[in-house]
Amino acid sequence: MDHRQPCTSISPGARAWDTGAGGSGPTLYGPLPGLTSLCPACSELDYYDSHNVNTRCQKICDQWDALGSLTHSRREALEKTEKQLETIDQLHLEYAKRAAPFNNWMESAMEDLQDMFIVHTIEEIEGLISAHDQFKSTLPDADREREAILAIHKEAQRIAESNHIKLSGSNPYTTVTPQIINSKWEKVQQLVPKRDHALLEEQSKQQSNEHLRRQFASQANIVGPWIQTKMEEIGRISIEMNGTLEDQLSHLKQYERSIVDYKPNLDLLEQQHQLIQEALIFDNKHTNYTMEHIRVGWEQLLTTIARTINEVENQILTRDAKGISQEQMQEFRASFNHFDKDHGGALGPEEFKACLISLGYDVENDRQGDAEFNRIMSVVDPNHSGLVTFQAFIDFMSRETTDTDTADQVIASFKVLAGDKNFITAEELRRELPPDQAEYCIARMAPYQGSDAVPGALDYKSFSTALYGESDL
Repeated sequence: MDHRQPCTSISPGARAWDTGAGGSGPTLYGPLPGLTSLCPACSELDYYDSHNVNTRCQKICDQWDALGSLTHSRREALEKTEKQLETIDQLHLEYAKRAAPFNNWMESAMEDLQDMFIVHTIEEIEGLISAHDQFKSTLPDADREREAILAIHKEAQRIAESNHIKLSGSNPYTTVTPQIINSKWEKVQQLVPKRDHALLEEQSKQQSNEHLRRQFASQANIVGPWIQTKMEEIGRISIEMNGTLEDQLSHLKQYERSIVDYKPNLDLLEQQHQLIQEALIFDNKHTNYTMEHIRVGWEQLLTTIARTINEVENQILTRDAKGISQEQMQEFRASFNHFDKDHGGALGPEEFKACLISLGYDVENDRQGDAEFNRIMSVVDPNHSGLVTFQAFIDFMSRETTDTDTADQVIASFKVLAGDKNFITAEELRRELPPDQAEYCIARMAPYQGSDAVPGALDYKSFSTALYGESDL
């Protein structure tokens, strides 16, 4: 090899790199014009050591070309790594965009699955079950979304590992890690069957409650109307004029027996109501009757039948004591019923006044009439309740229609008790009359003043006349 070969024999690529023209290396190193001009100068001067100079220059040029190649390779590697990091960054961003709403969905799902529920009807629990079934139908899609999100994370890791890229840390766009996603997903999977069990248990409870409601309603819808019907029937017996008072009394006692015989139906209803209370059931759309309504109605029925029987018995006693005929009793009842517009079994003051006027009493709206009406009201309504019962009406009417005969009848009765004497003694009264009646008569009878009087003789004639009017005897 000619050691004086000029340096111009350096490869074009090296020169290109050297000058920067057409090369891809960085211009940081710049051209080497001094080196390329040194070799020709040495040859022209016929420098004795030009061979070594040329060899040294060639080595330097070769090293420069190698440096250019390494720089180019480094640049390509950096650009490649940059693109890979950009891909990883895009994957991290995509992961964050999808992981955040999915994480929120899982948190909301866990909250709903653990949420306490309070229902009172089958419809309400069935609505919750339907909503839960709809939620469960979304789980396969949710699982696919979870797997897709995790696949994004795995792809970013794969790219980093295959290219020996050491990532600085966790995803810079989110704190939701795959571990968090998997943990919450596992929690959701555990909560779903628990929710299933709770809903089915509540459904069974509500079905049992519905059975109790229907059972109570079925019985209450029979007992309630039965009580109401009996109340109406008893009311009709007491105000209608069918048969004698004895017939009415017989009918009423039959009703009383039927009421007593019906008591087991009420007891059954009480047992059913107890079950409803224990189940904490507070409403029942299958009936308008509550146990409280039934109890009140039952007590009213018992009170009404007892009171009505007592009233009819008193009417019988009044009729017999004052000799009122059945026809007169029916007339009294007809008059009373005519003015008892609401069929309540009692007359108000205005109704009673209208009744008296129809019977010929002078109780018109003037001073004298008002005074007379007030006197009569004090007799028939001594407690000032504002109501006149049929019993009080009978007592008043019987006294008004039988007073002229009663005096004679009472005198005749006392004469029998006195052994046909014109006077009677306290001893005879106590012997013949009940204690309260005897003491009443003794306290009010004046001493007998006749010529045949004996010590302690009492005048029963003046007593009878004072109470019942003048006698014809």
